[in-house]
Amino acid sequence: MMVRAVRDFRFWLVLAALGFSILAIVAPRVRLERPVLDVVAVIDITGSMNTRDMTVAGRTASRLEAVQSSVRDLLTRLPCGSRLGLGVFTERSSFLLLEPAETCANYAALDGAIRELDWRMAWAADSYVARGLHSAIGIAGSLDANLVFFTDGHEAPPLPASGLPEFAGKAGDVQGLLVGAGGKDKSPIPKFDFDGREIGTWGPQDVPHENRTGPPPADAASRPGYHPRYAPYGAAAAEGEEHLSSVRDSHLKTLADQTGLAYVSLAETGNLVVALQAAGRSRTVEVAADIRSYPAAVALFLLLLLSAVLPFFERVRARFEPQT
Repeated sequence: MMVRAVRDFRFWLVLAALGFSILAIVAPRVRLERPVLDVVAVIDITGSMNTRDMTVAGRTASRLEAVQSSVRDLLTRLPCGSRLGLGVFTERSSFLLLEPAETCANYAALDGAIRELDWRMAWAADSYVARGLHSAIGIAGSLDANLVFFTDGHEAPPLPASGLPEFAGKAGDVQGLLVGAGGKDKSPIPKFDFDGREIGTWGPQDVPHENRTGPPPADAASRPGYHPRYAPYGAAAAEGEEHLSSVRDSHLKTLADQTGLAYVSLAETGNLVVALQAAGRSRTVEVAADIRSYPAAVALFLLLLLSAVLPFFERVRARFEPQT
């Protein structure tokens, strides 16, 4: 009987399953090297980020809500050992809320901080996006981290005729992503009272449509009422559509070129970690990898083969064998 059992290949399958099961119990952890990322995520919380032209989980959402969802997804996808910090931008500067912390050990705290971000945290109504980005780059550089800056690119007031402010840093010294949030079509911006209650949308009379600081634009002399001293921008009030908002792709791409960051669209980028790995700077850490699941999976497969697959084929063979 013993010899017959040894000759039966099912005996060897049982023995192999037992061996892999024992290996799954006693297998030590393996030390592996893994690339990780240090990231500071800075989020625009100015008024235009309340514009509802994004989608989260199949429902219409504000740009800020979409960004929060994206940063929470980024937190989930970052490999353990990575570090994530959190900041906000409003007016003309960025402010660091949390220094980069290890993502897995501090997941709950980081996720909670992201969810609690609110436009009411803004300390001023202006939105000098270029200066805010420059400020955020300085913060990320001081922490030796990659930057992910989320904004719709809506400058309020608009940039002056002289264009972008000068970037004091060196392009590419801080790596990372400039992420554009918002729809392509112009949409109304929700308006709130001092108690935070929504009272409608901003109208053309509520916002400046032109920045009249510094030298006037090249076409100023052709404007009605122009006077080089008393009316260098012309006598008529500026008109425009600054009360409506859309993602300013071209402006953000120009900012990305100026600062050395990579530009991506939030609506078109499903996995920011992949984009960040391509554009950012990683570091290598040694981690203990648990490999016990691999021999356990092999043992389970062998037992499944013995208990289900082989009996099924034996029944099929018996059905088609000629009866004697």
